[in-house]
Amino acid sequence: MESAQQDSLLHKQLFGDHFIWGVSTAAFQIEGATNIDGKGVSIWDTFTKRKGKILNNDNAEIASDFYNRYKEDIDLVHQLNIPNFRFSISWTRVLPNGEGEVNPKGILFYNQIINYCLEKGIVPWITIYHWDLPQVFEEKGGWTNREIINWFTYFVQVCAQNFGDRVTSWIVLNEPAVFTGAGYFFGIHAPGRVGIKNYLLAVHHAVLSIVAGAKTLRAILPNARIGTTFSCSHIEPFSNKTRHINAAKRVDAFINRLFIEPILGMGYPVNEVPVLKGIEKIKQQGDEQNMQFAFDFIGLQNYTREIVKCSYFTPYVFAKLVKAAKRKVETTSMGWEVYPPAIYEVIKKFNGYKQIKDIYITENGSAFDDINANGVIDDTKRLEFLKNNLKQVLKAKAEGYMVNGYFAWTLTDNFEWAEGYHARFGLIYIDFKTLQRTVKSSGKWYAHFLK
Repeated sequence: MESAQQDSLLHKQLFGDHFIWGVSTAAFQIEGATNIDGKGVSIWDTFTKRKGKILNNDNAEIASDFYNRYKEDIDLVHQLNIPNFRFSISWTRVLPNGEGEVNPKGILFYNQIINYCLEKGIVPWITIYHWDLPQVFEEKGGWTNREIINWFTYFVQVCAQNFGDRVTSWIVLNEPAVFTGAGYFFGIHAPGRVGIKNYLLAVHHAVLSIVAGAKTLRAILPNARIGTTFSCSHIEPFSNKTRHINAAKRVDAFINRLFIEPILGMGYPVNEVPVLKGIEKIKQQGDEQNMQFAFDFIGLQNYTREIVKCSYFTPYVFAKLVKAAKRKVETTSMGWEVYPPAIYEVIKKFNGYKQIKDIYITENGSAFDDINANGVIDDTKRLEFLKNNLKQVLKAKAEGYMVNGYFAWTLTDNFEWAEGYHARFGLIYIDFKTLQRTVKSSGKWYAHFLK
């Protein structure tokens, strides 16, 4: 009874008539067709072929088969009453060699997606870069090579010129903290590089590329709404001891502040993380100005909180995360703590930056071990996660914090990077043997909520 009463307080109308509702996806995770119709090779195509890098040695050669089933999936977006559909552009599908000649079949594919969305009354949102760097560039250093700024700018230009006549909402780059950290420091994501030197180069070049890409979009599409997204976790110290509090501040600087602050003109958070001073040796004349851009909106992507304790044996950050399993709290199948107040806290935190013009939640979701019982997927835990996170977003909005959109992650189950097909985040279940789609209880609830 109490749960029903709480749910009755959660009305779409309470968020306001101009609140933006949507669902987010990423090209490499859903499209498949990795070597079809002229597509080139990305770092994730290469990485998934390295034995032991992906759980169960899964690959994305078929993924969710969105390449062949995009109309079916967009029809499902329409059926779920979702008015905004966020998807990304595969760099090597439109530019097989990363630069130079454009692939007409790649351009046609994304034009078909855009046109079909518009036909169904769905607003298309494009993410230009969602981690699938062309392999030819990785062989030249990838994000550690300063030339990436020019390579990326050309890719942005191609996207703007081919899709900008119908797409008005753009996201330059997805979660730089993740692809630089996991891909260029820890080596657990593509391209599998490790070390502080690779990491610092990748970080700085990503910041410069975000801004260069945004400026390119603004020049070609002056009336477009331009944003970029950041992965955010609510960070708390293990206890109120000073060493744990300071450790939490250092982790917060790496996870939440590292990219937003230079883009806002505040520079890198070197006081909390002195190793970032190494970027000063990388900087060239004019970089300070070329690190700043006034975005129309910032996308925040939150899934959990992290508890941090001091660890003098961990280089550079001198801190470590206390795993959720050790804290005996509820977790998702990713091992992440289920903690809905985290989304409220990150909204509150980013509202502290007065330079930010607008904030959307561009990803929020959960992975659980779904069971298909004769065509019924009763994903109660995901449904509760969705409701409770929306309540926290509403709480933030009711308290006067700026947050004007929410995009669920994700539409269908997909290829979840290093987790392969183990982690299911979708509102729609996919049988990866038959590729049959089945709307889960969470998807049905979201559809009812948005109706």
